[in-house]
Amino acid sequence: MNPLRAYAAVTAAYWAFMLSDGALRMLVLLQFNGLGFSPIQLAWLFLLYELAGIVTNLYAGFLAQRFGLAATLYAGLALQIAALLALTQLGPEWSVAASVGFVMAVQGVSGVAKDLAKMSSKSAVKLLAPEGGLFRWVALLTGSKNAVKGAGFFLGAALLALAGFQPALHAMAGVLALILIAVALFLPRGLPAPDKGAKFAGWRSPDPRVNRLSLARLFLFGARDVWFVVGVPVYFQSVLSDGTDEGRRWAFFAIGGFLALWIIAYGAVQALAPRLLQGGEPQAKARSWAALLVPIPFALALAAWLSGGPQDWLTAVLVLGLLAFGFVFAVNSSVHSYLILAFGQASRITRDVGFYYMANAAGRLLGTLLSGVSYQLGGLPLCLATAGLLAAAAWIVTRRL
Repeated sequence: MNPLRAYAAVTAAYWAFMLSDGALRMLVLLQFNGLGFSPIQLAWLFLLYELAGIVTNLYAGFLAQRFGLAATLYAGLALQIAALLALTQLGPEWSVAASVGFVMAVQGVSGVAKDLAKMSSKSAVKLLAPEGGLFRWVALLTGSKNAVKGAGFFLGAALLALAGFQPALHAMAGVLALILIAVALFLPRGLPAPDKGAKFAGWRSPDPRVNRLSLARLFLFGARDVWFVVGVPVYFQSVLSDGTDEGRRWAFFAIGGFLALWIIAYGAVQALAPRLLQGGEPQAKARSWAALLVPIPFALALAAWLSGGPQDWLTAVLVLGLLAFGFVFAVNSSVHSYLILAFGQASRITRDVGFYYMANAAGRLLGTLLSGVSYQLGGLPLCLATAGLLAAAAWIVTRRL
């Protein structure tokens, strides 16, 4: 098996999936916010997506060991195509309760798909990376993936503004189907060979470092999604949209563009993290960068509270502050992605990675729920302050690494 060819195939599949994942999130968020859904209702749309990720990652490592990484990667792509096509059946005549329930269920399928694809791709890097090249290879995969997902945010907003909800979904499903066929043709066999005798053997890792890192990951991603999922996009839409069709389209482009820029920049920093962190012990780097993240959301929360409401200067401060948050967050995330593969044993790497990403999904679930609740109860200041509390929790756990 040619490692570079296998790495290229895995990366291409992961890129295609994350492009559709980012676009789908923006389509759903902007479409239903435009229909008048409350912040809590918007958060509910994504809850099953994150809950499905927790359950999927609990068993994904075992499934990959039992059936092979290629099988779980193909399954992830196929389920995402099914989710996109299912959403095209949603009609304007549906009640709010029916719409929320249906979209939650479809998002749950998409959550299963995303974590099957993610676990398969990340585990493959552990098996393919040359000696001494693990940090560089995983940083490149993770960073490029997030840049592609950022482009997906803009793509979703642009497709919604230019083509509409259903045509956008059909186009995305068709492109992803072509990618699935191409990957099935070019992905080498034996990545690794299935272990027919594999059995499910518990959810926790026997290595306490993996368990502590996973808990830190939970709080880290909770700190991001508290503002990322509902709070900041809804705030920006309230500021940028004047209620007209043209104003709504402009808001779609502006919000999608900012979130795309944030994710792309985040991915670029992740890819550069090995250069930024040259020298020193990785666990020490993780502790210091976790500490740097904590004051940023608290400072933004204070600015939002002092503003008393939407202000031009507050919007500028938010943009700059969230870009700074993204830089520090990206370095933290990249160090985590390296450490889980460094800590994990090759004999059970899919299980350790699966457990780690189960914690990742739990953090997104916590952040998603708190995003809607905190924004509805206390607006943007409470939303950002909650992000600060979760970042502080991540730092406390990281100190024990």
